[in-house]
Amino acid sequence: MAKRNGVCENDSENMEVNSATCDEMTSERKAKNEWVKLNVGGTTFLTTRTTLGRDPKSFLFRLIQEGPDLNTDRDGGGAYLIDRDPTYFGPVLNYLRHGKLVINKDLAEEGILEEAEFYNITELIKLVKDRIKERDAKQNQTYMKNVYRVLQCSEEELTQMVSTMSDGWKFEQLVNIGSQYNYGSEDHAEFLCVVSKECPSLVNGPDNEHSDRAKVLQLKGSRM
Repeated sequence: MAKRNGVCENDSENMEVNSATCDEMTSERKAKNEWVKLNVGGTTFLTTRTTLGRDPKSFLFRLIQEGPDLNTDRDGGGAYLIDRDPTYFGPVLNYLRHGKLVINKDLAEEGILEEAEFYNITELIKLVKDRIKERDAKQNQTYMKNVYRVLQCSEEELTQMVSTMSDGWKFEQLVNIGSQYNYGSEDHAEFLCVVSKECPSLVNGPDNEHSDRAKVLQLKGSRM
């Protein structure tokens, strides 16, 4: 039993208090050490060691180990310096946080793949490659559509033109636009002949054919 300022104190109680205080300080120190700053291309990211350690084979896991084998400098704030594009690092870090690949519309999958390969995050590499394959397959899908053309011809040319149509073109409609010129003493009728053809078209791809019946009038006077 110790006496201080006229008050008796139990040494064992003091030891328990000091031990509890020490444990609290240790917990605070561990919590503080759990957070990590990364300076990626001039942009600072704040995350945890747990997040960066999701893939034990990754560059980021090796970076945060005690006595790391990577020779990486730190900035004035203690953040690890990484000379990479911060725009594409965001999706990589979010993947480590929640295991999902989320890419903004203004970012290319190839850019994410480049970063995933640099940081050597195996599952993310596979996920991005699958996303690229899915995207490319969707873009290369084709569907069939009808392309229309309007041909102007005289009465004498009409029979021959319709009988000689080939390459999948078929007759759709004939419009008599009346007499357009006079040859000798006879009037000669002119016709607009609407023909169509079924053509493949790439989804989201270039469309060089006019499929709108209104636009096809721009081809007036063309010949097959």
